[in-house]
Amino acid sequence: MSNPLLHAIQDNEGKSLSPILPKNVKNYLIDIDGTICDDVPNEEPERMSTVKPYPDALKICNKWYDEGHIITFFTSRTENHRSVTEAWLNQHGFKYHGLLVGKPRGGNYHWIDNHIVKATQYKGKFTDLIKVNTEIEVFEQ
Repeated sequence: MSNPLLHAIQDNEGKSLSPILPKNVKNYLIDIDGTICDDVPNEEPERMSTVKPYPDALKICNKWYDEGHIITFFTSRTENHRSVTEAWLNQHGFKYHGLLVGKPRGGNYHWIDNHIVKATQYKGKFTDLIKVNTEIEVFEQ
């Protein structure tokens, strides 16, 4: 395991399963365009190095990092945009553990995973998260 925070787990038969983080550590997967800065389409890569970050996003992301959470940015930018994106994140002082490029474009995401997934839609204000009850889609039992 490359991440020292990961804990090995096993099923009821003693077979190894994918390791997990401690319950108090979150894996934050954070979009870039339209979430931590203005939305810059891949068709206008010249804007990627000059777009300004949202100050509240920088503050909260770095706070989560400092609290020990895992910060991974993911984006629909392509592999060709990786270097300008990493330079931009570093220039503006974002603390992070990883960058995933090539997220499918178009929105309307539905993530299916064997681990707990919590999703939060960004709507113009980056703050600490609060808990609310809402309707969700689940697999039929």
